[in-house]
Order: sequence, then structure tokens, then C-alpha cells
Amino acid sequence: MRLNEYQAMAARTMNPSLTPAERLLDAAAGLSEEGGEVLGTLRKHLYQQRPLDRERLQEELGDALWCLAAVATAAGMSLGEVADANLAKLARRHPHGFSSQASARPPED
Repeated sequence: MRLNEYQAMAARTMNPSLTPAERLLDAAAGLSEEGGEVLGTLRKHLYQQRPLDRERLQEELGDALWCLAAVATAAGMSLGEVADANLAKLARRHPHGFSSQASARPPED
């Protein structure tokens, strides 16, 4: 599935009773919350010797993706544009792929 297709389908489940500003804040808060749930799932695996719960991790990553798409939608951006801009930034920072030396330099943008 393409990012913009996902975004359009996910937008159908955004709360229509919220104002545009409320949708933006709700989605951004949800993104933070879901990031915490991803972290919690990994923490249990790495520090509590539990097997990696791949099903739960996939669910939480999906929730984070929905929130990311909702933030972009509420801000009038497409996920495709966000992804393209991010890849361009990464290409400027790491034109030959990741290196420790390039990573140690302060980012230019």
C-alpha cells in the first residue's frame, strides 16, 4: 500500500466533531502516546527477558502510523511529501549511507 492511500483511508476514521486545531493536537498527542507504547513493548523484551511480542509491536506501530497520518492530514500535508522531504534530508546528512563520523557532526538542518 502506498503512503498517500493509507493516509486517505486512515483519515476516514478521524473524529469529525473536532475542530481542525483539536484534530491536530489530538493526533500529535496520540503519536506521543503510541510511541510510548512501542517503547514499553521493547523495554519488556530487552530488560525483562520477555519474548518480543511481534503482534503487539505491529499493532502499536500501526497505531503510531495512524497518528502520524492524522497529524499530516490535519496540517494539510501528505505522507508522501513528508517521506520525500525526510529522504532528501537523510541524503544530505548521509550521502553515502550511515557513518559514525557523519553522525557525530551537528545536523545542518
